[in-house]
Amino acid sequence: MEIKKVCVIGGGLMGRQIGLCAAIHGYDVTVYDKVPEVEEKVVAWENEYLAGRIAKGKMTQEQVDETKKRFAVNQDLKASASDADLIIEAIVEIYDAKASLFKELSAVIKPTAIVATNSSYMVSSLFKDCFTDPSRLLNCHFYNPALVMKFVEVVQGPHTDPACAEAVIDFCKKIGKAPIWMKKEISGFAANRLVGVLNAEARYLVQNGYLTPQEVDMACELGLGHPMGPFRLMDLTGVDLTYDLMRPAVEAGKPKPDCYDLIESMVKEGKLGRKSGHGFYDYE
Repeated sequence: MEIKKVCVIGGGLMGRQIGLCAAIHGYDVTVYDKVPEVEEKVVAWENEYLAGRIAKGKMTQEQVDETKKRFAVNQDLKASASDADLIIEAIVEIYDAKASLFKELSAVIKPTAIVATNSSYMVSSLFKDCFTDPSRLLNCHFYNPALVMKFVEVVQGPHTDPACAEAVIDFCKKIGKAPIWMKKEISGFAANRLVGVLNAEARYLVQNGYLTPQEVDMACELGLGHPMGPFRLMDLTGVDLTYDLMRPAVEAGKPKPDCYDLIESMVKEGKLGRKSGHGFYDYE
């Protein structure tokens, strides 16, 4: 299963980074996003990032020129995905949105295409009924920032052909990543399940007035040697992403997690973290 052409669905923070990383390493990549203004934003970001690589001596002008030839943005799903060998979905962490996209996608991809969801929690078996051939569906979860972080989780569901998982593992290695192959799926996969325990305790300490978010981060960063604490990390990945992950359970009648009201109010105020300039920290 040779992968040559890649389609990344979603031109947001993660999608654009995954796509450009693949293009830098020699793959033909199209980033699909139906929102018209996203194309302009992605191209501007691409130019800025690649110019920075030249300035830092990480890439030559020739390498940048070749990368740009391999990297495109498109608003047409069929044109973007119909000839792709690997499609990586990187849209919002909402089940209905992903399921709707997959049903639309299943009608335009070629029979040999592998479809990978970059979901950070949802196992691919949740979406197997969206495809006539779910054997080519799996999880491929990159970590933010995807251009920097080497760790990737490739998760094989009970419906997944192991050869497809092996092909995605090989792809990840070729774009400079260090993947793990989970041959049994579980919600949250490996790293997020581990960090989830820490995050729950961090929110408990804040919810019950023991520490501020910033003090929790200090304990993790200066006491445990973590590169960033849970609240600083939440700012990086997006406070709204955390809210989207928490909300379905609360709406289903389950008890609110610690700090749910705080996170909900921040989202409503537009304090989404780094991307909005304000979160648990200020970035302007």
